[in-house]
Amino acid sequence: MGTRVLIACFCLSLHWSGQACAQATATPDITVYGGTAAGVIAAVAAAREGKTVVLIEPGKHLGGMVSGGLGATDVGNARAIGGYSREFFDRVRAYYTKKYGAASAQVKDCQDGFRFEPHVAELIFKQMIDEQKIAVRFDSRLEAVTLKDKQIISIALATPAGKAQVSANAFIDASYEGDLMAKAKVSYTLGREGREEYGESIAGVQKFSPAHQWPVKIRPFLEGKTLLPLIQSAPAGEAGAGDQKIQAYNFRMCMTKRPDQRLPWPKPAGYDPKRYDLLARYLDKRPDVKVGQLMNPVMLPNGVTDTNNNGPFSTDHIGANWDYPEADYVTRAKIWQDHIDYQMGFCYFLANDPRVPTKLHEEMNSWGLVKDEFKDTNNWPHQLYVREARRMRGAYFMTQADIMDKRTKDDSVGLGSYNTDSHHVQRVVGADGFVVNEGDFQVPVKPYAIPYRSLIPKAVECTNLLVPVCMSASHVAYGTIRMEPVYMILGQASGVAAALAVDERKAVQDVPIDKLQAKLKAQKAVLSPDEIGTKGLNPAKMAGIVVDDVQATKTGAWSPSSATPGFVGDGYLHDNNEGQGKKSVRFTPKLPKAGTYEVRLYFPGHPNRASNVRVIVHDANSESVILVNQKETVKEGVRLGSFRFDAGETGWVEVRNDSANGYVIADAVQWLPAP
Repeated sequence: MGTRVLIACFCLSLHWSGQACAQATATPDITVYGGTAAGVIAAVAAAREGKTVVLIEPGKHLGGMVSGGLGATDVGNARAIGGYSREFFDRVRAYYTKKYGAASAQVKDCQDGFRFEPHVAELIFKQMIDEQKIAVRFDSRLEAVTLKDKQIISIALATPAGKAQVSANAFIDASYEGDLMAKAKVSYTLGREGREEYGESIAGVQKFSPAHQWPVKIRPFLEGKTLLPLIQSAPAGEAGAGDQKIQAYNFRMCMTKRPDQRLPWPKPAGYDPKRYDLLARYLDKRPDVKVGQLMNPVMLPNGVTDTNNNGPFSTDHIGANWDYPEADYVTRAKIWQDHIDYQMGFCYFLANDPRVPTKLHEEMNSWGLVKDEFKDTNNWPHQLYVREARRMRGAYFMTQADIMDKRTKDDSVGLGSYNTDSHHVQRVVGADGFVVNEGDFQVPVKPYAIPYRSLIPKAVECTNLLVPVCMSASHVAYGTIRMEPVYMILGQASGVAAALAVDERKAVQDVPIDKLQAKLKAQKAVLSPDEIGTKGLNPAKMAGIVVDDVQATKTGAWSPSSATPGFVGDGYLHDNNEGQGKKSVRFTPKLPKAGTYEVRLYFPGHPNRASNVRVIVHDANSESVILVNQKETVKEGVRLGSFRFDAGETGWVEVRNDSANGYVIADAVQWLPAP
């Protein structure tokens, strides 16, 4: 018998959180739709301002992706995370410290609160809600919105007990899909803008080589012109063109190798191994591939993982979600279940199919789902990772310029700092007739401010709604904003702003920014990139020509960090100690004249770093390969040697993670003219 996982988001029953029943019958000041991490923090923020709040969640759980499997937080610059978002992570660290002791492996593995098991996240969210006695309606699905004079008067909900209606003075849409925003007739967009629309250099269809993410060439046809499953027949589109296609979704599985917790891989109902013929062809050409090259298991406390996508064929169900944002609940449920069946089948295939190499079989079966996580959904995550859906066209529309160039805002309510990141959007036949994936980009950014105006609709559309998740941004800008710590930051700002709007009987567009920012600052929010400063060396004050990581060209998925001191600029990149041989960072200087230059490599050292980092120096005459030990910081940089370079941008230095025996760091390279 196959396994059919029923996800709570599409089930219905009415439930109030235990301590909040007294508020249930009264009209709340503020109603929050969506029990995501942003929704929880928005509700808590409003309640701490003395407002009565109802939090409505279509499913059965609080926390969205944060309690739904995304336990390896996308941090970016940790100093950019303040306020109630930081409070959540501090509570995570305190939980592990209290339960296991300050010197325990669990406290070390939680990495200052930024890595945690799903049930721990949900427990903390529940504590924060209960402390404020906030009424929570689970299993309550939005059906309709009543509007009058550009205001939401009430919302209608479908529950197992029948129809319900909730009124409030202000509303917050904290859902991943933006359903309340859409039903309130607020303008929004979908998919990808073209490069020309906002002058965004990385917008639209990505320019890709035929082998992008496919290290071997795979033919896409069964016979004749019949495509293999999981390849889209539509053309990819011209590079830079816009479309309405959506970056891929997946489930962030919680896996373990612990025998006392490990469950065998379940077989989904209706499993068809032919669905994975493309994967079989890939494995036939790459029989040495390992689990870590097919998915990305990141370790959390107690030997469990947050497992993400990695490689050309992985947990992302590419091209299967394009209809999800605008679909009705029945269609969404089918898409949701299809993602379960695909990803569960992917794991079952790797664990059982005779076409899979024996060593990969054995490695896959050394892993399994975790017995003590997601118990009410058969140990499968209860939240689909809706990375992007609708995006509001609000009072201010953020674009690439706002995250890279114009990084301060007078009405800032918080910061983002993670690299702008899109997963693949489509898998198609390339120009050479082989399979290609398209849509992925990962571009580092420095901390940038998010304006309050991007959380509110235009005043001509709605005056009592805030939108912290499906906020107003282009696909490129949303790629960095869409991280859960940022959602929580924007949730706090929305909750406080909604409370101010109620207190002063004003439209959300007329909330006094000085009062809002004063409250947020008192709550330890970080509102300006200038508040962060730079702990590292200032590249502008270093001798010679310095190329920092933000100016370098990345291949593969690199993560920004500033956790270890001793770096250049605002931080550095690391390879997550995974995907060996698939990642590189190229530093290309613009040299004023030809000549001999001493080349130095900068990075913050740490015992977990690789001792055999492969560095390639491409000069005017040849390429030199140098192995560098990154376990210790060298204050004035590791001297790679003296090399002759031509003028201009013909030479480069590349940091690779081939066969690395630890974390690989890419930070900065310095060219010093030889005397």
